[in-house]
Amino acid sequence: MHLFNPRMTFALIGTLLAIVAAMMLLAVGVAVYYGEDWQSLLLSSGITLAVGALLYLPNLKNSNRDVRKRDGFLIVTLGWVAMSMLGSLPFALTGAIDNIVDAIFETVSGFTTTGATILTDIEGQAKSILFWRSMTHWIGGMGIIVLTVAILPLLGVGGMQLFIAESPGITPDKLHPRITGTAKRLWFIYFALTAAEAIALWVAGMGWFDAINHAMATMATGGFSTKNASIAAFNSPAIHYIITIFMFLAGVNFTLLYFGFSGRIKQLRQNEEFRVYAWNTLIFSGVVALVLIIFQSYSIEEGIRGGFFTVISIMTSTGFVTENYLLWPNFLIFLVFVLFFSGGSTGSTAGGIKVMRHIIMIKNSFLELKRQIHPNAIIPVRFNDRAVPQNITNTVAAFVLIWLTVFFAGSFVMSMFGLDFMSAVGSVTATLGNIGPGLGSVGPVDNFAHIPAGGKLFLSFLMLLGRLEMFTVLILFMPYFWQRR
Repeated sequence: MHLFNPRMTFALIGTLLAIVAAMMLLAVGVAVYYGEDWQSLLLSSGITLAVGALLYLPNLKNSNRDVRKRDGFLIVTLGWVAMSMLGSLPFALTGAIDNIVDAIFETVSGFTTTGATILTDIEGQAKSILFWRSMTHWIGGMGIIVLTVAILPLLGVGGMQLFIAESPGITPDKLHPRITGTAKRLWFIYFALTAAEAIALWVAGMGWFDAINHAMATMATGGFSTKNASIAAFNSPAIHYIITIFMFLAGVNFTLLYFGFSGRIKQLRQNEEFRVYAWNTLIFSGVVALVLIIFQSYSIEEGIRGGFFTVISIMTSTGFVTENYLLWPNFLIFLVFVLFFSGGSTGSTAGGIKVMRHIIMIKNSFLELKRQIHPNAIIPVRFNDRAVPQNITNTVAAFVLIWLTVFFAGSFVMSMFGLDFMSAVGSVTATLGNIGPGLGSVGPVDNFAHIPAGGKLFLSFLMLLGRLEMFTVLILFMPYFWQRR
């Protein structure tokens, strides 16, 4: 028995690149409509399709079509790297970004739904380039693997391992007995919510182009905007409230959204993670709003709007900005920093540690105190009124420990690139948590352009780690992954 199935791995990565090439054609259409450089975008699509074909065509014929778990890890990680490399071509070939490191950083930031940018004049960019930035968010939002699983029957391939590797959180509560059916339903919800938000933003007064771009970025919890000042450029409470609502929805487990839209509201009310997510949103937003109203002379409406928008934007790792939170009282800046470690729900497009992991870690910590008094008692962690298997609890603890270890080590590395303490810490939390804006010189009104090339590549790696939930990437560096035993 072979350790891997390289033919099928290359074939599926080729399929991913073909999808990316097709999405680039949409940017070509935008360029043609606005009279921009469509030739470079078409060339980018052609190169991406050619590389995809070279990987796909020679490897599909007569190959074993089983996708094992190890293959799943390789396909997800290498597929994301390949997408980021070739997805940077539109930036490079059009001259929108003049060096390859910056182009890769911007593309990785897009596909990982981070939203950190090196662009200093966003509004000076061609509309087709801005559209492609938003499209990288939208592709990455629910995971390009989910989209691929939806079309795998065309290849005659089963895709369960890909769902495990991508870990968008949908396998425990499958919506449909066939995984392809699950993927199609998730993408329908994703598309429907994107369309609904775009229409709502247009009705609220935003132009169609801006509305579509911000809708794609919102549902992906990405954060790329078409404006230098992000959402603050739109001085419209209605627009702010609409984006706030859809950011909150994007941070909810998409299986629960499916149940909710199907009329099964009971599933939402009974889900422990959703309840904690909703209460956290309400409490933290309320605290921020109260402080802004009392100490920052905000009106009641401005305080509520600014508080809820900022808290939900950070919690869901979207990273849109209406307020420069670095000008807030130190207490609120610290609160924002704490929210960097929150994350949305599992099964959402949000990044970060995720609410479910926090719940399990906190419950297990309190139960450990009880176990000290009753050392022989078996007291499992309970989640959604069910006992959590010990191996799941161990995995959660390992994930959080690895996340924090990478955070501290990453902050040290970034300080070696010359960043001050706050900027080093802020750049790592912003990229590892797939948030976008951070603290210090990479705060909500700044960008990542000033960071050295080596630092940008390192942060790109952190974005990939965060988006693919750590284990998917790090396991490739373990010797036993490549051993037969």
